[in-house]
Amino acid sequence: MDRSLADDLARLPDLLDATRRAATEALTTLDARPVVPAPGAPPLPEPLPEHGDGTERALADFTTRWAPRLSASAGPRYLGFVTGGATPAALAGDWLTAAHDQNSNSSFDGAGQLLERETVGWLRELFGLSDAHSGTFVSGATMSNTTGLAIAREWLGERLGVSPAEDGAAALGPVRVLSGAPHSSIAKALSFLGLGRSSLVRVPTLPDREAVDPAALARALADTPGPAVVVANAGTVNTVDFDDLRAVAALKDHHDFWLHTDAAFGAFAALSPEHAHLADGLDASDSVCVDLHKWLNVPYDSAVQFTRRRDLQARVFQNAAAYLGPLGEHPDLVHLTPENSHRLRALAAWFTLRAYGRRGHREIVERDIACARSLGERLDADPAFRLLAPVRLNVVCFTLAQDPTPERLTALREAVSAEVFVTPTVLGGTPALRAAFSNWRTTQADVRRAAEALRTAAKEIA
Repeated sequence: MDRSLADDLARLPDLLDATRRAATEALTTLDARPVVPAPGAPPLPEPLPEHGDGTERALADFTTRWAPRLSASAGPRYLGFVTGGATPAALAGDWLTAAHDQNSNSSFDGAGQLLERETVGWLRELFGLSDAHSGTFVSGATMSNTTGLAIAREWLGERLGVSPAEDGAAALGPVRVLSGAPHSSIAKALSFLGLGRSSLVRVPTLPDREAVDPAALARALADTPGPAVVVANAGTVNTVDFDDLRAVAALKDHHDFWLHTDAAFGAFAALSPEHAHLADGLDASDSVCVDLHKWLNVPYDSAVQFTRRRDLQARVFQNAAAYLGPLGEHPDLVHLTPENSHRLRALAAWFTLRAYGRRGHREIVERDIACARSLGERLDADPAFRLLAPVRLNVVCFTLAQDPTPERLTALREAVSAEVFVTPTVLGGTPALRAAFSNWRTTQADVRRAAEALRTAAKEIA
């Protein structure tokens, strides 16, 4: 055995303790660190060492060269994208995931996938889905949407008497995928699946909304020859708008389509009694995307996809090899996603659900919603800013009241990045910024700091 490797093995408990101290330092200083460090000269690349000098020196090098350049994205004022953190229980689960290092795809060594199935059952209950939905962990919302649309592609083939999984997507002929305000990952998935970005047809939305107009969707379906796919939104990125899922599903009485719902973070509305109506009807979907490294606050990368047609899912992703388990009534996970290697992502989710239950995660969701409302109220009362949409759930979409050019918004965003991180967007043609609340640590004190930083920066660039 290599000498450095042998030394590390002999000193493993001490090295893990040193790593624990480094992680503790990173997490306990989140509140004081810049949310996004000021840009500086990147460290010069170093050559790969011929002879390594062990984990202790590697940890020291990382601490010096790279750790100071990492953002405080695990912290309470990183409001860009839709970024959660890692609850203490989720962090413990993730560390143990690496320690046990399971490839959970096969029933030949099946404890990992049994744990995943239990976790999926808990998530199904959390989001109000029936037992008709089966679920599988994937890497994120993009892969969850891709998996759901791959199943939809096979359903289209079933309706047309062909199998894209066997014969290729060309066997389907032209395909129409209808959606009001689809996330960018939908077009990416359609490209990946061979259906093409041009198959995505944008349907008119309700006035001043991002929610699809059900009447316009009905007309688009009536104009679609043959079966179609509808992508509904349960929480759009800019304004967290929700399609009327029950109204969309009711169109199946008259039109032939697969209903995929992108509920990447909107599904968590189901945890709040005040907001659960927004996700009402989610169970009627044929497939559902939910991202877990957003509002469940488990580490990257983690998401889940649900579907009512696990048989079609296995038809798409089945992997025949002597060393793999059979399809059977309960297919091994290797037959259900694009991944053959399947990290035990479920363990972090299992830990946080087991540790805090429905009530604990409901508290996180409701606190984040309250923080979003509070920031929205503060910005709405500030003459320097203008809200572009009501705060429906956990995202505040806003712009400068005067001259909201991309350049001025960039200047504002960069000026506040040490205190709060927000991301740029465009809504209705207006350049804007958005603050998304989904971190378990965020409190009203963070809202006050964010609002003050934005107010001060707006004065400076006026």
